[in-house]
Amino acid sequence: MNLTIALLSIAALVVVATAAGLLLRRRDGRARTVDSAEVVDPRRLGADALGEEATLLQFSTEMCTRCPGVHRMLGEVADNRDGVRHLDVDLTHRPDIAQHFRVLQTPTTLVLDRRGVVRTRFGGTPGRAVIELELDTLQKEAARA
Repeated sequence: MNLTIALLSIAALVVVATAAGLLLRRRDGRARTVDSAEVVDPRRLGADALGEEATLLQFSTEMCTRCPGVHRMLGEVADNRDGVRHLDVDLTHRPDIAQHFRVLQTPTTLVLDRRGVVRTRFGGTPGRAVIELELDTLQKEAARA
């Protein structure tokens, strides 16, 4: 009887852990629209300015294995677009910034508009096509304004 209860408990834990893992994997790298009025101050991040059209703000840590690849990809996207800047902030020794922006995983990428307002948030590794689409959307909105 005790063996049956133990086996059922283990099976239940495996099911819960698997479901949690699948949920986290599904959310990884997906764009989430942010409804924020906060304007990001680049000086707080150690930068002199934001991009004229948009800023790709990446949060990384020293131990993050996916961060260098995301850094390269975001840098290439920014280099290929006029007015877009890529900023990479290392949170290893800046828990204040991690707490302020509610960063729970690295890499985390924020897409800021020309005013520095957070428009989109990516937890995990974003795809290049999704980043490009977000920048296209910002560009169209700016052209209409």
